[in-house]
Amino acid sequence: MPARKLYFEAIRVGDELPALAKAPVDRVQLSRYAGASGDYNPVHVDEVYAKSVGMPSVYAPGMLIMGMLGQLISDWARGGQLRRYNVRFIKMVWPGDTVVCKGRVSDRHGSGGRYFVDIDLWAENQRGELLMKGQSVIQLFYSLEDENRQRAGQAPIVVEVPRESILDQQSGGQAEGSEAEETGSKKAPSTAKKSAKTATATPAPLSPPANGNGAAAAAKKVKK
Repeated sequence: MPARKLYFEAIRVGDELPALAKAPVDRVQLSRYAGASGDYNPVHVDEVYAKSVGMPSVYAPGMLIMGMLGQLISDWARGGQLRRYNVRFIKMVWPGDTVVCKGRVSDRHGSGGRYFVDIDLWAENQRGELLMKGQSVIQLFYSLEDENRQRAGQAPIVVEVPRESILDQQSGGQAEGSEAEETGSKKAPSTAKKSAKTATATPAPLSPPANGNGAAAAAKKVKK
């Protein structure tokens, strides 16, 4: 069965990515990550050392959580190409913590046959505490027809899409609400009173693009 494709024409500002809940972090996972990444900092794998420097136990590397958020993006944006991915580390993740990754479309725009969506990303633990915040930019084909045209060596479909932002929607909603409240008050008086680190990934497509505009999404592994 072919992988689901995501196209620009179907995306709207405010769309939420399906939440990704990972299994609770454990010490075996931390050891495996150390081996896979080459990051053998003892605060992540040596309980005795971690306690000797004042930590209650070992804790997860921030890049592990960044990788979990990256999985959220790649699972959602199939057929897209990751153009930018950066995060801010907010809170430590300890063994036993469950990481829930979430995202929302914050902007969409297109010009000259190239179409982009901006995604706000964040990760929470099982208590709803914020662990990490981030942003990513995904480039997509406009539609299935656009993809077929480009893969056949033809020019892309060109639709000029002015930037649409979730901030504009929120400010517009607040302005409308304020205006409605003010209008209502004229009609009938009312008696009621109403430290963080940053990391950026350099993206690369999972598969070769078509004519320089192909579809794939993934970020290269980045160390602290």
